[in-house]
Amino acid sequence: MADTDVILEMRSISKEFPGVKALDDVSMVVHPAEIHAICGENGAGKSTLMKVLTGVWPYGTYTGRIFYKGKEQRFKTLKSSEKVGIAIIHQELSLIPELSVTENIFIGNEVKQGLLIDWTLARQRAEKIMERVHLDVSPDTPIKNLGVGQQQLIEIARALSKNPEVLILDEPTSALNEEESENLLNILRELKGEGIASIMISHKLEELTRTADAITIIRDGHTVETLRRAEGEYDLGRIIRGMVGRPLDNRYPAHELHEGDVLFQVKNWTVQNPIRPDRFTADHVSFNVHAGEVVGFAGLMGAGRTEMFRSIIGRTYGTYLGGEALIAGKKADTSTVPKAIEAGIVYVPEDRKMLGLNLLDTVARTIVSAAIGRVSDHGLISTDKEALAAEKAREDLHIKTPSIMEGIDKLSGGNQQKTLLGKWLFTEPQVLVLDEPTRGIDVGAKYEIYNLIFEQAGLGKAVVVISSELPELLGICDRIYAFHEGTITGVVNAKETDQEELMRMMTGIESQLAA
Repeated sequence: MADTDVILEMRSISKEFPGVKALDDVSMVVHPAEIHAICGENGAGKSTLMKVLTGVWPYGTYTGRIFYKGKEQRFKTLKSSEKVGIAIIHQELSLIPELSVTENIFIGNEVKQGLLIDWTLARQRAEKIMERVHLDVSPDTPIKNLGVGQQQLIEIARALSKNPEVLILDEPTSALNEEESENLLNILRELKGEGIASIMISHKLEELTRTADAITIIRDGHTVETLRRAEGEYDLGRIIRGMVGRPLDNRYPAHELHEGDVLFQVKNWTVQNPIRPDRFTADHVSFNVHAGEVVGFAGLMGAGRTEMFRSIIGRTYGTYLGGEALIAGKKADTSTVPKAIEAGIVYVPEDRKMLGLNLLDTVARTIVSAAIGRVSDHGLISTDKEALAAEKAREDLHIKTPSIMEGIDKLSGGNQQKTLLGKWLFTEPQVLVLDEPTRGIDVGAKYEIYNLIFEQAGLGKAVVVISSELPELLGICDRIYAFHEGTITGVVNAKETDQEELMRMMTGIESQLAA
């Protein structure tokens, strides 16, 4: 293609942090009105590259050259890249919950008449932009009253309010269900029709191969290659090899079930929904997990899986109305998180940054944080014991970090997740509940997490996995319970079912047919 067919080019970009070369001679070419994906393992340098592009890491802090619409650019601030037509939506939503949709869309880019904000005009413009992203809510709605999928659309609307020609999205579908994800991808296709180029970072390879016109693969801070759909270069195996440097012949490790007796059992668990008192988060729910077994929980967003397990393990959600939890046949007191840990059951939350980790802590302190007593002498933490425990976890879980004293916020998503698992494994639980354990991490790190899950099952522990990815549940679980509106609608052997049957149970169709 001629240069006139290139809207953005990054040439030989290198970026160093103390002790780490995050980017090393990375190059990428984006054409107008194309969807261009960037994929690679966690820590490969994808987000760093986009921060260089948008001026978050300003000119002078990296080497290499950036060309936009044929002209070399030296962005020193985020505003400077927005001014020429580049807008970025970061992985972490940055909306202000108490403000309205209109206020969030135009925050920092206010609609003014003279020195005053024109709220009537702002509201009208907000409605037009919301139509472009198919968001059917009042522009006066507070953000706190909207779901994650709707909030992601507002982030896109805010970016569109700046009239970009290049839109960058960092993991835009990581927290969305399948329906919300497909809606967002359709919006990108529509924006492509309007002439807007999109750069999308994602770990969901199926989405990328279905949606993107081009895919640039980055590994260890280097450009591996750029594949283009029009040239017939898309191949999932090739993409994975490029990302991890080796073939993954099977996305899921081999697992042989060695089932023991029932280790974890819940009987008639009933919890009132705190937002809708006329509904139940869990309505007389009963299930069991054997020692050595990996049991999945499938359900649509809002089904109540996360909320039910939070109510079981520490009573941190809803109003408990009845039911009991048993471990090895004995009633377990799980009424608080410390009591649940003492009983031998732990819950690894889906949102590792908000609910699972203190990003100000080190790897070492995080690993021991749920069982401080095990590294304490006479009420004081022994730094030697802490270091030994952390080093063992780093080795056992293959946590990639320069030092156990490294800050959690400096780790990639996959290594943060492994550190979070290490924190809860340090308590030596019998029952391990993992909520979306591979959300937002790459295919290589997922494989390592699956191996860790199988290792724990192999030690005779009961493992529960909550996941929104049906192929994942089918790939790693022995049995799968389907959850719909606070009730279990069925249980199946993972080897004898498929996504279609699970979806019928998840939507309550199977139970309706049985009735």
